[in-house]
Amino acid sequence: MTSSSDVRTRTRTGAGLALRGATLGRPGAPVLHRVDLDISPGEILTVVGPSGCGKSTLLRTLAGLLSPLAGETVQDARPLTGPGADRALIFQEDALLPWRSLRANVELPLAIQGLPRAERRAQAESWLARVGLAEQSRQLPHRVSGGQRQRAQLARALAGSPRAVLMDEPFGALDAQTRAGMQDLLVEVLGGTGATVVFVTHDVDEALFLGDRVALLSSGRLTAVRDVPRPRDRTAHDDPARVALRRDVLTSLSI
Repeated sequence: MTSSSDVRTRTRTGAGLALRGATLGRPGAPVLHRVDLDISPGEILTVVGPSGCGKSTLLRTLAGLLSPLAGETVQDARPLTGPGADRALIFQEDALLPWRSLRANVELPLAIQGLPRAERRAQAESWLARVGLAEQSRQLPHRVSGGQRQRAQLARALAGSPRAVLMDEPFGALDAQTRAGMQDLLVEVLGGTGATVVFVTHDVDEALFLGDRVALLSSGRLTAVRDVPRPRDRTAHDDPARVALRRDVLTSLSI
């Protein structure tokens, strides 16, 4: 992998996101009620809860794909009224265009921004190298593994220099070893981007490893937001503060 200095990207200040007294869902079918949540610029907020608790709805609301049924969504102290190029979405399904090579997929947001062909190609190749895909850049998505497709999707999302990256269980379909590698990679490649990250997961251990804070959803409510002990250490299973937080999260979620 290349160092962060090899990637020609524009470091930007992360977006400050917030929900104010927000009821979330679709008309006639609310799933979260009276949510108040502030997400600081540049932080990684993980969101955890049981299936069907509204995690993906919260993420899509922050992306501007859904409007709150009551209350408001805010970005940088201004009402958020719809999708924006400064917010990137990453899903569990890799969503790569199957007829485009990995490099061409990563080039796509740069082409939309109007960058010249040579510049966007150089940036795409740099990002692919950073996520360990330099040798696969010309491959079509179906020619590489699921983990490699997720690496390419991460490169594509970050190549456009988003101020917020919204991730909906992106590693849920991966095996345990590949998933751990993607978690480490995510932390590494986010360094220096300045991006705010909201990462939805049903996996408590993943939430506690990745998050600076973890938001707990249960029974139609945001029940708590907890600070996560640092430094980030995958082997710190017996750290008393981490053990206590994990127990607290599991108890709060009743799982």
